[in-house]
Amino acid sequence: MLFARAWIWFFLVLALPLHAACAQQEIPPPAGKGPVVVVVSGQKGAGYYLAPAQAIAAMGYDVVLLDANTLTGTHGQALHDAVVQAQTSPNGEPGKVAVVGFSLGGGLALAYASQWPDLVRGIVAWYPLTSIIADPAAFVTKVKVPVLMFAGAQDTYKNCCLIAQANALAAAAAAAGAPLTVVTYPSAGHDFIMSGSDYDATAAPDSFARAQAALAGYFCK
Repeated sequence: MLFARAWIWFFLVLALPLHAACAQQEIPPPAGKGPVVVVVSGQKGAGYYLAPAQAIAAMGYDVVLLDANTLTGTHGQALHDAVVQAQTSPNGEPGKVAVVGFSLGGGLALAYASQWPDLVRGIVAWYPLTSIIADPAAFVTKVKVPVLMFAGAQDTYKNCCLIAQANALAAAAAAAGAPLTVVTYPSAGHDFIMSGSDYDATAAPDSFARAQAALAGYFCK
């Protein structure tokens, strides 16, 4: 029943016009307190990713939505501070958080939050920035928390998130036994979970269902 409600809510909020969002904004669960999920936007800002953040909150999580643009250039320190602060969210349950990132935010989650097992239970990264990863084989050895990553085979947005790099990360993770799983979608481009011309009717619902299952698994541990 919870899955069905969240699924319906996801498509309802995607149909809504975009709203402004602060650089850091809490979206509480429908009732009571919930496990904390830190959602990090892409370069288009927190407002653009408010709908999927609301959909995640509807699953029963206390969502803290961050604008990735305010976190760059700090070598992960700003994200680290935000994650620590999120652990004290008034509507959140104490303990480790999960991190969900989109595009630039997904790249930040991969680069930094994946190395914080003392703070982070797991990561979901939609079409993350990967062009900054010079050596996939070396990179995956630093991944210390479970990561579920989604990539579109047709993604050419600013050449930041190309499928070749996603495939290289997947191969390196498999070879090293690193806890990073990559799911690719042949017809999807960038922002395929968002409404409009970028939306992919196969990739969006499938990735959302996988993300929901992954988040549930992270918080069962």
